Amino acid sequence: MNGSRLSDFLALSRQSPWHLDPFSEGLPDGSRAEVWDTGVLCIEPSAPAERDLVISCGIHGNETAPIELCERLLRALVAGERPCRQRVLLIFGNPAAIDLGVREVEENLNRLFSGAHARGERHSRERQRAAALEGYVERFFSARDQTERLHYDLHTAIRPSRFEKFAIYPFTHGAPYSLSQLALLNQAGVDTILLADGPTTTFSYFSAHRFKAHAFTVELGKVMPFGHNDARRFAAMEQCLVSLVSEPGWQAEPVAPAQLRVFQVCQEITRHSEQFCFHFSDEVPNFTVFKAGTLLAEDGEHRWFAVQPEEAVVFPNAGVANGHRAALMVAPVELKPEQLA
Repeated sequence: MNGSRLSDFLALSRQSPWHLDPFSEGLPDGSRAEVWDTGVLCIEPSAPAERDLVISCGIHGNETAPIELCERLLRALVAGERPCRQRVLLIFGNPAAIDLGVREVEENLNRLFSGAHARGERHSRERQRAAALEGYVERFFSARDQTERLHYDLHTAIRPSRFEKFAIYPFTHGAPYSLSQLALLNQAGVDTILLADGPTTTFSYFSAHRFKAHAFTVELGKVMPFGHNDARRFAAMEQCLVSLVSEPGWQAEPVAPAQLRVFQVCQEITRHSEQFCFHFSDEVPNFTVFKAGTLLAEDGEHRWFAVQPEEAVVFPNAGVANGHRAALMVAPVELKPEQLA
């Protein structure tokens, strides 16, 4: 679509990283694309199907592979190469951090949802952004009832991983896990699932808990600079998202739970002071395994040991702010039939 302001929406958002006046444009397939703010775009098909789909990326500004994936998806829709048959809310989460090529400007945006942005006395642009994004997701999901609500929050990890792609399944508060969503993730190349053990302040948990959406934090590999990502490594995820957007009623191929690698969070390591240190290299890959009894970390009088026969570390980062999670420890589990729906 020649002359479309949407043809390079990310560049437009990076030029106005904290605010962009709303505008709308028609797409070749008859859909309407509505820009709600910088990095936030809603596509309304003329006859939407049964799903309402949020796709977010760039919550951390240096996680470029998902940003490039979402750019390709949007450009295909704007150019008329793909039809849009579902309502879609596309979010580039932190345009200012994206433009600077940094994880965050002041605070970790993915720790500020479910109202965390309003707690405490600190004020930051990321807190304002988290509050705004919560409002846009509420506006999007509240427009219709009786639809299947989906939210895929796409990330890449700071470090390599023994299992390159994995997803965090937010705490369900006792609700069953969705076998159809596990099948979709598996078809997207994500065969490792981490089951959260409690409420968090992440973007995916916000959508899952507040709107009963099927929502996931999806890790697609390791952080790389713009232009250094191999799109072939993300092709399966990209194709699944294209199918969801463009093909009403599309379903992933069924999966047996035994085909998936599933972990449960068993403990969380939190940094309390400047004395905090790991007793393993800060460079170990995600899912590195430690035997029971291994001293993992200490912080003054606080000491953490592996308690499961085989306990793996995920997201170790000794440099987080005091009071924040420095690592998750996880152990393998099997999903039972009564846990699935």
